[in-house]
Amino acid sequence: MEKSQIEKLIIIGSGPAGLTAAIYAARGSLNPVVISGREAGGQLMLTTDVDDFPGFPEGVQGPDLMDKMRKQAERFNTKFINEDVLSVDLKSRPFTIKSESRTLKSDSLIIATGASAMWLGLESEKRFIGKGVSSCAICDGFFFKDKNVVVVGGGDTAMREAQYLSKLCKSVTLVHRRDTLRAQSALVELVKSKPNVKFIWNTIIEEILGQDKVSGVKLKNTQNGQISTLEVDGAFIAIGHKPNTDFLKGQLPLDKKGYVVVKNETHTEVDGVFVAGDVSDYHYRQAVTAAGAGCKAAFDAEEYLENLK
Repeated sequence: MEKSQIEKLIIIGSGPAGLTAAIYAARGSLNPVVISGREAGGQLMLTTDVDDFPGFPEGVQGPDLMDKMRKQAERFNTKFINEDVLSVDLKSRPFTIKSESRTLKSDSLIIATGASAMWLGLESEKRFIGKGVSSCAICDGFFFKDKNVVVVGGGDTAMREAQYLSKLCKSVTLVHRRDTLRAQSALVELVKSKPNVKFIWNTIIEEILGQDKVSGVKLKNTQNGQISTLEVDGAFIAIGHKPNTDFLKGQLPLDKKGYVVVKNETHTEVDGVFVAGDVSDYHYRQAVTAAGAGCKAAFDAEEYLENLK
């Protein structure tokens, strides 16, 4: 294969991490190719008002922010392929990346495929995403200041969401399908100490209620089948996230939850393969931290390519 057929850098993913990496890499004359995925833009595409991304004093709509970031990357001649990646071969060099319609070769790779929030799978839930249903308290909690909300889940994610919301909301009701929690005991005790947080055990949400926005939830007791309703202004689904790493199995070390194992900020176990954003960060999961990681990954990829010469 001729050298001209081998890309310097391919970026997989087009959320804040991938697009920031593309902006920096393109300005660094790396001529990056972004394989954006069919569901381009990451989780911000499911978000309406974004008030915590710097530079937008009046706030910005999630899809609009991603559109601006993509246009910024395109301005510096980033190439985009609007397909999903099916597989990669990181065991030989140059690396091989197979998308739906083509096979690409690259000297370096940035993986920025993010993580997807896990949902309950209700039709009503899908209808109200961005209209009272959220998967991120830090992102959306401010909009529910002095209001009543419900949090669904029983793990660390749910406890952190409930703890954060307790500082803003009038009341927080945590609904869990069992009568015990999987979360760390310290987190559980912290949440239980909050006077405006209450627990409903052995219960699942059957339906999200409302017209134009959430007005309540329909609950079902898992023990006796009893149905009840709870009036709330918002529902935070906190049953976890799934990193988008299925295509990496057998190619890169993943932790027990499927996140890419990282060393030295953005480096992976394979030289020349870097990672940025929620695909490895299960703690912060913010657009601004993902963007910062994308910047770091681009710098590290540039340094790697310089040494490769």
